[in-house]
Amino acid sequence: MLTLFTNRFQAFQPPQGVPVRITLGAPRFKLPYSLTHSVRELAPRRDYLSRPESEFTAAYRADLDQLGPERIAARLRQITEKEGDHRLVLLCFEDLAKPGLWCHRRVFAAWWKDVTGDDVRELSPMDQQGTLI
Repeated sequence: MLTLFTNRFQAFQPPQGVPVRITLGAPRFKLPYSLTHSVRELAPRRDYLSRPESEFTAAYRADLDQLGPERIAARLRQITEKEGDHRLVLLCFEDLAKPGLWCHRRVFAAWWKDVTGDDVRELSPMDQQGTLI
């Protein structure tokens, strides 16, 4: 079994599951939890990192399509087996409660839903319509 969530490094709490870094770089600030897992394959590439949202999304989703859901799931299952916890929280830096911000963790979540049918819930606060607050 594999249950995926997303959050930001600063908001993650250990009871949420196993923290997994999906960024190119590691946090340069002290975390109140151990961050032992990283899936670099889910980090966006530098060549499109600073492009507008629509271009970024198309390039990132193309990378995910090339990897494929089976390969990604196999990589994530390695972590769940090692940790004995099916709940993985994919982490990056952006505070999506700030208006106008977006990030690759939610692009991944939408792609994962499209290709597997499984929801990837954001663990940051959200309003009743599913909008981050």
